[in-house]
Amino acid sequence: METFAVEGLPEIREGDDLAGLIEERVDFEDGDVLCVASTVVSKAEGRKADLSAFPASERAKSIADRLESVAGERKDPRFAQAVLEESEALLTEAPFLLAVTRFGHVTVNAGIDRSNVPGADLLLLPESPADSAERLSSALSVPVVVTDTSGRPFRYGQRGVAVGWSGLPAARDWRGESDRDGRELGVTVQAVVDELAAAANLVAGEGGGGTPAVVVRGWSFGDHASSDDLFRREADDIVREALRGWDFGE
Repeated sequence: METFAVEGLPEIREGDDLAGLIEERVDFEDGDVLCVASTVVSKAEGRKADLSAFPASERAKSIADRLESVAGERKDPRFAQAVLEESEALLTEAPFLLAVTRFGHVTVNAGIDRSNVPGADLLLLPESPADSAERLSSALSVPVVVTDTSGRPFRYGQRGVAVGWSGLPAARDWRGESDRDGRELGVTVQAVVDELAAAANLVAGEGGGGTPAVVVRGWSFGDHASSDDLFRREADDIVREALRGWDFGE
């Protein structure tokens, strides 16, 4: 498998033809997968915002006050309001805002970015990364994974994850296949879109590299059953259930 960044993309602005800009710079081959950072998708879709667009509610002010007491530095309640408006629910309000986005992704601050946002205070995640991926996939005739970076429970650091995808299943389902000793696999479902996102993130990098699109070449899904489940359902999410009964500081 080979991964390489799409070089020479300009700063993406609202209304830009992101698919066209990528297509001008890549000769796609059969089997390629395109991984695109959610930041440039959001910029093309006009998801920049200013803090002034989020007048703070009483709940946002209370959240900001609590975060300020934990962190020892001022927290803008308008940012807390933006997180609330971009979230279906907050799983934690301290020591950080762990949010369930409206499309099912669980991440800190609802994935709102404050870096590399020229001319605005905030960059919100795409409203529907799955729809964004589908539009790009249809325009480019290759599978597309829209990526973001997230922290991981029990580990330091961030890694790339998929927040939307189109043209390929989310996961390879190994259940029913056998290991080398002939034992039947009963639980293994491999989240390939996350693994592709992580591989792409190694090439795209963080910060100001300016390479938000990566082509994965020579990877094959293989002859496996597939699954499109990625975001765990609330009914079988034991971590989410445990967080309901937990309060920071108790």
